Amino acid sequence: MMESKSVAVLGGGAWGTGLAQALAHGGHKVQMWALEPEVKDSVNNEHENKRYLPGYKLSENLTVSNDIIEVATGKEFIIIASPSLFLASTIKKIVDVPNIKDGSSVFAALTKGFVPSADGPKLVLETIESVLPEFYKGNTVYVAGPSHAEEVAMGKLTGLIAACENPKNSIRVRELMRVPGLMVFSSFDVIGVQICAAAKNVIAVIYGAMDAVSEHSQIFGDNSSSLLMAAGLNEIQTLGMALGASHPETFTSISGIGDLDVTCKSKFGRNRRFGQDIIKTDILANFSNIDDLIANIGKIGYLPEGAVACKYIHELCVKKDLKLPLCNGLFRILNKEIRPLDFLDELLSWASN
Repeated sequence: MMESKSVAVLGGGAWGTGLAQALAHGGHKVQMWALEPEVKDSVNNEHENKRYLPGYKLSENLTVSNDIIEVATGKEFIIIASPSLFLASTIKKIVDVPNIKDGSSVFAALTKGFVPSADGPKLVLETIESVLPEFYKGNTVYVAGPSHAEEVAMGKLTGLIAACENPKNSIRVRELMRVPGLMVFSSFDVIGVQICAAAKNVIAVIYGAMDAVSEHSQIFGDNSSSLLMAAGLNEIQTLGMALGASHPETFTSISGIGDLDVTCKSKFGRNRRFGQDIIKTDILANFSNIDDLIANIGKIGYLPEGAVACKYIHELCVKKDLKLPLCNGLFRILNKEIRPLDFLDELLSWASN
């Protein structure tokens, strides 16, 4: 029988709740930190996260506190599920917790995207390890894969990658997540897996836009969708290898093509939905440029991570002199430099030459 572990999940959004539920259902004692009192009340009293994951019954092994120090204290595993924009500030709140100061807690991160800094965009683990005590460098684990929170919460079979420079910690997290519904594999390619998790959201926004256009188009269809995904995967791999990914097969694994496929196609995908809203509801009319969009992203009503990642991928493309027409095209759309339909016309012109 599996040994029960004590687990902290820092972040009460959909993905943090979904994984917390899987671990709690599997027998672990899980405490989640959430900013919102209503999340604490609904999970503790009604066993449901009515704000971020409504309609899914949660295990009694999962509890919530609004006190981040309480949640992090004494836990064998600490899983970071904070949005990328608030990642560093979240970690800074817990660096003086005794089990973190002495290195006895294993850290894993679910956060997707890039983290802004004065020196340009940073990866998630790079940001976490720059805040934690020095001995955590190379020892934090990144967890990603095709994993919509709703299906994880339901216990549907889901594959994940646990990437870490230290194979022992990758195995520790893999064993922690050996619960019903999860199938976890180890990887050394921490950069490649993080790039896949961030960049696939950008492609999914474009996929959603094309999907919306195809409803009334004689040009786009299933073949077009496959063309877009293949081109998108190529851009993700180009970016990943330029930033130091170590294994090309990362991009053909579940963390690459697997995560890209589900993010583009699933009915649960927020990034796909955002792309559809760009076409169907002209959602960008509410914002003057990409910076205004990111600053006021809460007004959308859901979090399209691809909109944020797009800005930072554009910065990396400029810095590395990379030609990524899909990613940079979405940047131009979000920055109000080109209209969505004009960008699609550009793609058609490019493809016909």
